[in-house]
Amino acid sequence: MAEAFTIHDHAARIAAFLDRHPRALVLTGAGLSTASGIPDYRDRDGTRRGKPPIHGPDFRKSDAVQRRYWARSMVGWPVLAQARPNHGHRALAGLERVGRIGSVLTQNVDGLHGQAGSHGVLELHGNIHTVVCLDCSAVFPRAFVQGQLEEFNPQVAGANATPLPDGDASVEPTALADFRLPYCTCCGGTLMPNVVFFGDNVPPARTTIALVQMERADALLVVGSSLMVYSGFRFCRMAHAAGKPIAAINLGRTRADDLLDIKIEETAERVLPLALELLTKGSEHTGTDTPSIPLDGGIL
Repeated sequence: MAEAFTIHDHAARIAAFLDRHPRALVLTGAGLSTASGIPDYRDRDGTRRGKPPIHGPDFRKSDAVQRRYWARSMVGWPVLAQARPNHGHRALAGLERVGRIGSVLTQNVDGLHGQAGSHGVLELHGNIHTVVCLDCSAVFPRAFVQGQLEEFNPQVAGANATPLPDGDASVEPTALADFRLPYCTCCGGTLMPNVVFFGDNVPPARTTIALVQMERADALLVVGSSLMVYSGFRFCRMAHAAGKPIAAINLGRTRADDLLDIKIEETAERVLPLALELLTKGSEHTGTDTPSIPLDGGIL
């Protein structure tokens, strides 16, 4: 029979991991934000739910795809806009404050790390709360674009729909041909969320920064990601190739399970605050900046 671990056991293992590796790069995914009311993409087996996502090349070349995207986003984005950081986000900000992690690299576009008070955050896939003009590169707050959408399309405003990841919603308006698109108030050009769509690549400069962060880190902590998307999984491959230990807090299977040194099948909002408490209490008891946390032979 497998040994049963309590939530405090899980937290102690993560605290010990971060005690040994205070420059760990933290890679976060959609599972971290589910406790904030934002749905994630995949089930516990890593299988994607729902219809295939809109791809960037299709968005840029098709007015019909743009109308479908913005109609759904008009209904779904308010849920994302109202989301607030949960205990997991705040614990990571606390770990940064006390010097127990290095940088945070997030695959999420919800901006919740910044709201929680984290400073060393790189948003690998961009931020859904900004919109960019594809013609002149002007950037607008997503709230401003929401105002345009609601003014132009009152027949869609307030529609009931099930929220989906990243401000999408399960609604298929019947009058898409009449749906008016938002536009750039600087040049009249086409607006697109300032995020990396499926089918697009992470901007090279952003990738370079992320790779440098991984190179400088002494370990990798994955939080709330199945790692099914290669842009996240590649960092596990890099860490493993460099002999850097990898820990993961995630409900369900990850693409990197065979590379992990520690796997915690729990939610981040339960584990991370307790890990932070253990680390800060350890510092108080020893009177130093280094916490005193008992380690067993199975913890890196």
